[in-house]
Amino acid sequence: MATVLTQKLTLEEFLKLPNLEESPAWEYVGGNAIQKPMPKVRHSILQKRLLAKLDSPKSNYLALPELRCTFGGRSIVLDIVVVSWDKIQLNEFGEPEDNFTQAPDWSIEILSPDQNTNRVIDNLLHCLHHGSQLGWLIDPDDYSILILTPQQEIQICRDSQQLQVLKDINLQLTSEEVFNWLKLREIGANLE
Repeated sequence: MATVLTQKLTLEEFLKLPNLEESPAWEYVGGNAIQKPMPKVRHSILQKRLLAKLDSPKSNYLALPELRCTFGGRSIVLDIVVVSWDKIQLNEFGEPEDNFTQAPDWSIEILSPDQNTNRVIDNLLHCLHHGSQLGWLIDPDDYSILILTPQQEIQICRDSQQLQVLKDINLQLTSEEVFNWLKLREIGANLE
């Protein structure tokens, strides 16, 4: 169950909260500070494996876990963001600025058992309305992945359905492959 602060805040007040970066992450939506539920094992496995698949040194994109994105009147922490290199603001030393203030190109959320589905979809839609090209909601209990894109019908992918990725990312992946990452007994047997 998500924790919600009862007092209404402005975005500026929220960003000054002393416990903002405590784990689990706090988000700002509609004047409310909402703490995300703590990820569980399946969530962490899917996040780790997906990051490994997405983060290629030859890619025009950078895949990052748990990045706070503050834009369009919200401050949200997505499970995985994929951003083009040209969106990464650099300081005078050529290092990335800590605050990311725009919508990622691709927003990925992995539903936790205690998480409100509509709240997560609302954050993905917020990203799309502010420039994201793609959103995924991975549901480990339903073994499905909801695909959201601007001005296109929502898709639910299961089994051997090919998953939509950003156009210039060379990745072939199905829902079945994603959820097979959770079958640790089979993975462990293949390592021997």
